[in-house]
Amino acid sequence: MESRLVPKVTSENGESQCKVVCAVLHSPVGKIEISGCETGLHEIKLPKMNVLPNSAGETRATCEVDAGPAPLPPPLQQCAAWLRAYFCEPALTLALPLPAFHHRLLQRASFTRQVLQTLMRDVKFGEAVSYKQLAALAGNGRAARAVGGAMRSNPIPIIIPCHRVIRSSGEAGSYGGGNLLKEWLLSHEKRHKEELAR
Repeated sequence: MESRLVPKVTSENGESQCKVVCAVLHSPVGKIEISGCETGLHEIKLPKMNVLPNSAGETRATCEVDAGPAPLPPPLQQCAAWLRAYFCEPALTLALPLPAFHHRLLQRASFTRQVLQTLMRDVKFGEAVSYKQLAALAGNGRAARAVGGAMRSNPIPIIIPCHRVIRSSGEAGSYGGGNLLKEWLLSHEKRHKEELAR
């Protein structure tokens, strides 16, 4: 993992909020950028996949996380450990703590925040839910379009698993990291869930 410091995040009134550290994880699906501060994780940026990764055996070999020169704040360490487990040994994610989140969207009460929290809490590894079903779980069954908007604005993909939200028809639907990445993530989870069930 490579890490670097970036300038402080400032609020609208110009007050300094936190020092943000960015890191790059080399994952089976490409470089994943994570950023955060001592308070929590700010964002996960996914790569756009143009081709599928190689076989599962090779995928597992690419899960290693290289330590960068600067120490990462605890929330980024937790994020890196969680993502490494997700790609290499998904069963371990259940025992790992989730990093605290420190993104503006997740700080204030809103339907988007409610949807993202519901998704993270109720839609488990290897499962999928439609936009309409997630809207109902979040308390408003008529808000499928709003759920789509919440998925597009999700700052913490994979940990907040917006890739598990699919169309009612069963098609994967669109994804911020691209449809190929969404299909890969769903397939990855399905394969590992089946392995655990044996």
